[in-house]
Amino acid sequence: MVRKPTPDDRFSFGLWTVGWSAQDQFGSASRPVLDPWEYATKLAELGAWGITFHDDDVVPFGADDAERERILTRFKQATDDAGLTIEMVTTNTFSHPIFKDGGFTANDRSVRRFGLRKVLRNVDLAAELGATTFVMWGGREGSEYDGVKDVNAALDRYREGIDTVAGYIKDKGYDLRIALEPKPNEPRGDILLPTVGHALGFIAELEHGDIVGLNPETGHEQMAGLNYTHALAQALWSGKLFHIDLNGQRSIKYDQDLVFGHGDLLSAFFTVDLLENGFAGGGPRYEGPKHFDYKPSRTEHMQGVWDSAEANMSMYLMLAEKARAYRADPRVQEAFQESGVLELSEPTLAEGESLEVFLADRSTFEDFDVDAAAARDYRFVRLNQLAMEHLIG
Repeated sequence: MVRKPTPDDRFSFGLWTVGWSAQDQFGSASRPVLDPWEYATKLAELGAWGITFHDDDVVPFGADDAERERILTRFKQATDDAGLTIEMVTTNTFSHPIFKDGGFTANDRSVRRFGLRKVLRNVDLAAELGATTFVMWGGREGSEYDGVKDVNAALDRYREGIDTVAGYIKDKGYDLRIALEPKPNEPRGDILLPTVGHALGFIAELEHGDIVGLNPETGHEQMAGLNYTHALAQALWSGKLFHIDLNGQRSIKYDQDLVFGHGDLLSAFFTVDLLENGFAGGGPRYEGPKHFDYKPSRTEHMQGVWDSAEANMSMYLMLAEKARAYRADPRVQEAFQESGVLELSEPTLAEGESLEVFLADRSTFEDFDVDAAAARDYRFVRLNQLAMEHLIG
């Protein structure tokens, strides 16, 4: 039986997850919406550590300053009373029609200026509430038609917007980092910065890229047919894995936002293996929250909402237990050696070996036994089968 999660597990939920009323483009809501503070109490009871939100999840769009202050004060009191940490805040620049062509990359300059003000206002809020991460998902930064968007100018404006926000954070002295969240499509036909690789290339062009990293999401990478665990690995390798979004996705289709592990289970296993055990040969580790960005299925009513929230944490804990057993298995360690997994950590050129010496070494090429090397049996299938034994055996 899986143990109950505790705050030490650092599980976190977006308010928009359990708070989703299940309204979609084909049907109206199938369950009620509670007040924001009601979700905090229940998540804490289930064992969650943290909570996150878009500004509009808590304060209705267009509320005046007095109403905004009243609602936020009550929400913060509820999270404090529940013992929840507000670890991340983000801004909604995608729901209101004003953002139908984007927030930072809209063709309309006045919309871009409004979007920037909205974001900066919530950077102040994030710092005030003690959040350490400010996620930015550009869900409307893109287009449906190639000829309607000057992509060169759009990327200039995107860079201008992110750098302005990052510079503001530095000027204010906030303990806050920005995490960009890539996604290939939906709701736009093509979203700018569609994958982790695109986002890493973009960050390299920023003036303040040192405090800008990534918030990769399981389904967003898998929607593009990509490997989520590899995306996390590259972000870690680049020193840019600031935050993560865990959920479930079944192949290339719409963004399903299933419970974590309820999509590609083997991929979820190796994701947890990386997060809990690190790289086989050592290297950087992810130390941040385990954040769930899922949606309770439209078939669920209120008990189903809490069941699904609990399922996310249970799935992670079960997979973590299996991943630890997998790494501790002597057969797996032996297979790592046989398959050359640990050999990959050895530099191709020896320490202190010059290129001149390397080129003069006939054993590397002229006298190299190509046929013998080609006959090596890596036995990767055996290694993967051992993972399957720990996962389902």
